[in-house]
Amino acid sequence: MKYLKPLKLYQELLKSSEVKRGRLLGLDVGDKYIGLSVSDANNITASPLSVLVRKRTNIDLISTDFQTLISGLSLEGFVIGYPFDRHKSNPDAVQVKLFIDDLNKTGKFEDLKYTFWDECFTSKNVEFLLKPLTLHPVQLKTIMDKFAAVGILQGYLDFASRSRGLKETENLLDEKID
Repeated sequence: MKYLKPLKLYQELLKSSEVKRGRLLGLDVGDKYIGLSVSDANNITASPLSVLVRKRTNIDLISTDFQTLISGLSLEGFVIGYPFDRHKSNPDAVQVKLFIDDLNKTGKFEDLKYTFWDECFTSKNVEFLLKPLTLHPVQLKTIMDKFAAVGILQGYLDFASRSRGLKETENLLDEKID
């Protein structure tokens, strides 16, 4: 797996031809579950996908699931929620890094690109929205993990889209001045 800065990942996607352009998978990595979301073919909108059970012993099963998703959904990269914090020893951040290391050790994702995106408040936002509903705790946790992944991926897509729009506007202005 190859880490790219957020805008670099999006620029790489845009370089692909319209026919070959891949989608992105959003990940909300927790200690027990991994929430998944996927972008549409144009990388504009994120949708909930599923939740994987995460154990230290099932990384091969998770990597097989990812391989199936990569080929089935034409995925080109991962946007992984990361708790950007001033405290470098944040246990959630360490957990995400360990997960990436475990995926890398499988050797199955050499060509895959990924970036980190700030996951601050994604779970809290989803929790706030779901609070009025009366759901079974397991169902609530599953929905929260999926939609936290949606929040991560959609936040990234919105940022990348705005940045792309600003760049295109700058290019148009430069052309008019010349």
